Amino acid sequence: MPQYQDQLNQIIQIPDKPQRIVSLVPSQTELLHYLGLDTEVVGITKFCVHPEEWFRSKVRIGGTKNPRIEKILELKPDLIIGNKEENRKEDIDVLSKECPVWMSNILTLEDALEMIEQVGAITQKHSAAQSLSQQLKGDFAAYTDTLGQTTMKRAAYFIWQKPYMVAGKDTFINELLKHAGFDNIFGSIPRYPEISLEDLAANQPEVILLSSEPFPFQEKHFAPFQEACPNAKINIVDGEMFSWYGSRLLHSIEYFKALRTQIW
Repeated sequence: MPQYQDQLNQIIQIPDKPQRIVSLVPSQTELLHYLGLDTEVVGITKFCVHPEEWFRSKVRIGGTKNPRIEKILELKPDLIIGNKEENRKEDIDVLSKECPVWMSNILTLEDALEMIEQVGAITQKHSAAQSLSQQLKGDFAAYTDTLGQTTMKRAAYFIWQKPYMVAGKDTFINELLKHAGFDNIFGSIPRYPEISLEDLAANQPEVILLSSEPFPFQEKHFAPFQEACPNAKINIVDGEMFSWYGSRLLHSIEYFKALRTQIW
């Protein structure tokens, strides 16, 4: 049986061509669909909303943080695909004793491209995965070139309310904020720190980005931010465009361009 190294540097034995795949991560589920693995994917999470036809037809095995272990094992997967941030170690440890589990760990665009290529190799969709990776690499490089010497906007990216939490250092969101032309004012604080509105005001953001996920921010949530930072521009942003690291990245650049026209 072929051996593969995942992004946690674990060596995994995986069948030559997996026939029963369970995905524990929405963005990676969408990637599997992009690669044409319709019959091979047998289980997805309740948050795997793309593509819609899979969300309606595939077996749902619970959430990313609370998967139904028994349901997964009933599907007899020969490959489970997870992610260090999205999934809990204790669940992965249990599943790993029964099935091959390949884990991603995505902090940078390069990590995302590597994941795409490795998933393509594991599922024998290498050509399609390689083409996708090269296209994304070129698209992001070209957009970075167009930004040139454009001044980056000082921004805060909120992912949660009560308590307020932002995307910080060592997150894929922080990486994409840079590619989109934003200077993350909390980019020196690890991961997803809790902050107060006083902390926000003290850092004087020019832009406050309120994500549509995991907390579904809406315009009704603007008032406290407006009071704390009356001169900042506040925008609801599509969280998928900043945090999904599979084929959804094909849409991120156009989204960033549209967002810049609203803010700059």
